[in-house]
Amino acid sequence: MLLGGAGVGAVGVMIAIAPYRLERFTVWLNPWSDPLDGGFQTIQSLYALGSGGLFGVGLGRSRQKWFYLPEQHTDFIFAIIGEETGFIGVAAIIGLFALFAWRGFRIALGAPDNFSSLLAMGLTVVIILQAIINISVVSGAMPVTGITLPFISYGGTSLLFTMIATGLLLNISRYSNNR
Repeated sequence: MLLGGAGVGAVGVMIAIAPYRLERFTVWLNPWSDPLDGGFQTIQSLYALGSGGLFGVGLGRSRQKWFYLPEQHTDFIFAIIGEETGFIGVAAIIGLFALFAWRGFRIALGAPDNFSSLLAMGLTVVIILQAIINISVVSGAMPVTGITLPFISYGGTSLLFTMIATGLLLNISRYSNNR
């Protein structure tokens, strides 16, 4: 309890030190307070997710990716997928990440030694946590951070290190006790 209060207090002090942090925090709470600057990406992302409906508008038919949603191929690809494939596509992606988490934790439990177990657990948690943060940002549950969606966002070092982590997981799985 005391540690949680100290954490909240530390966040409050960090926000008070730099004015842009306070602005970023208030824009996250109400993106429509600054719709043309700080809240623009969040609002456009919510428009994209909302216009997708149950089945989406169709692959390649997204309206938000045409100069409305900046960085749609990296940080906000989940919003475009939600608009084009709808709730069904979004649920499929979340299901695939849940399957990845289940398999990664299973690999960690069956690893031949403690190091492999901890490595598999850590790599799985890092990839899944990155996905959770990106999906939370796109849906407006967290402030905009700039974290990509693993395996889906446009290339770069994030994709490279995600693939390396997956390769390490597969190598640990190769020597696992429960295949």
